[in-house]
Amino acid sequence: MASRKIKPAEQLSVANQPRHELLQVAEVVAREKGIEREEVLAAMEQAIQKAAKAKYGFEHDIRAVVDRNSGEVEIFRVRQVVAEVVDPLQESSLEEAKTHNPEVEIGDEISEILPPIEFGRVAAQSARQVIVQKVRDAERARQYIEFKDRVGEIISALAKRIEFGNVILDIGRGEGILRREDIIPRETFRVGDRVRVLIAELKPDARGPMVILSRTHPQFMAKLFEQEVPEIYDGVIEIKSVSRDSGSRAKIAVYTADPGIDPVGACVGMRGTRVQAVVNELQGEKVDIIPWSSNPATFVVNALAPAEIMKVVIDEESKRVDVVVSEDQLSLAIGRRGQNVRLASQLTGWNIDIMTEAEEISRRTEENSSRCQLFIDALDVDEMIAQLLAAEGFSKIEEVATVDIAEFSNIEGFDDEIAEELQNRARQFLENRNADCIKKCKKMGLEKKLLELEGLDPVTLMQLAEANIKTLDDLGELSGDELLDITGKDILSIEDANKVIMAARAHWFEAV
Repeated sequence: MASRKIKPAEQLSVANQPRHELLQVAEVVAREKGIEREEVLAAMEQAIQKAAKAKYGFEHDIRAVVDRNSGEVEIFRVRQVVAEVVDPLQESSLEEAKTHNPEVEIGDEISEILPPIEFGRVAAQSARQVIVQKVRDAERARQYIEFKDRVGEIISALAKRIEFGNVILDIGRGEGILRREDIIPRETFRVGDRVRVLIAELKPDARGPMVILSRTHPQFMAKLFEQEVPEIYDGVIEIKSVSRDSGSRAKIAVYTADPGIDPVGACVGMRGTRVQAVVNELQGEKVDIIPWSSNPATFVVNALAPAEIMKVVIDEESKRVDVVVSEDQLSLAIGRRGQNVRLASQLTGWNIDIMTEAEEISRRTEENSSRCQLFIDALDVDEMIAQLLAAEGFSKIEEVATVDIAEFSNIEGFDDEIAEELQNRARQFLENRNADCIKKCKKMGLEKKLLELEGLDPVTLMQLAEANIKTLDDLGELSGDELLDITGKDILSIEDANKVIMAARAHWFEAV
């Protein structure tokens, strides 16, 4: 049966004085804080209710209501009508309830008006704290609703006060914080200054202002260009990526599908007026405008400008780019304290390794020598065959064992007989190595269930055993990155590592 609130027929007569001032206070607070009047009155009711419970006892279900028209305050105790009373402070028998109202039924609530309370100093202070907290919560909820869809926008705010290097800004209907690390180096503000900032994020659970503002965020510069360059605002030119070393240097990659528009020239503007407006706002930060390209090699070369690049070698698996420059271009490509290459890496999303031509030759020679020695030892072949395999691009024994036999036909002097013999030797080497790894794993106490886990080869299991990861629980407690630190990124991808870890944790969730 639905619960009904039924007041007794004969109520205790209490002369509640009209309190129009409550309504006036609610109106003023609501107007000042920019929240609803109803939210302020609800906070007042909770404060009065708390004070009443302190007087009449917290074990009672006491409620308070402020009349929305007259401002009168009504305090009453509520009890539920039950067939068998267990807690007389919270419950009432049907017989007792019917003495107040003959129509009452089991499941209903009866209420008894209580005398109004006089707020002492402690009670008044407690009520004030409740009201202040509830109003603050309502204000923060309204502020969150207002700004949740505005993250990434640039706004103009007024410096209100400065606390420990952080600037508290008036953002209209609330406050935002510009933290010390989000201020451009050597930049200072005084109370009353007008500041352009990016709404970087919202932190609803933060103590103090929850709107986090920034002038060092890469998107701050992107939005400044959007305001200064009409083609970007209209979507004709697209900002693909941004990297910044705030206060010093930045790079921005732009692109347009319209062949009749120069995206770099449009961002620079007539006599550099557009880019200069952005630079002035960024306190003189040097900005490199880079044409974006879908070709990674071209994009990396553009991003490293003004350095001249001789050669680019891309490793897509490891997302790495080896860039070769002449000796006189090395310092320019790297930049002061590695700034140029670091910003270029952030802009392109590739790990960039810069070397001179001599360093590249030495590195290639060392890698080739290492591969040749691997083939000589594992396949029992002479140096000439090992060099031919390395020159053809083979780097692992697994590649020799699994590649299509037709691939060997491109190697001068190799026929099907030689190719089959090399594959047989490679497979035999892998079988022997795997058997040896499993034997060592068992000797080191690796759990049988871990040995049988899918996604881990014997070499990887050996690496886990050497790292003292010997049970499913040991493996399940790792993160994907921690597993890659043990196995190396050449063995597992982060996706595969996470799958292996979840498989190791599967028994945690099985029904007991």
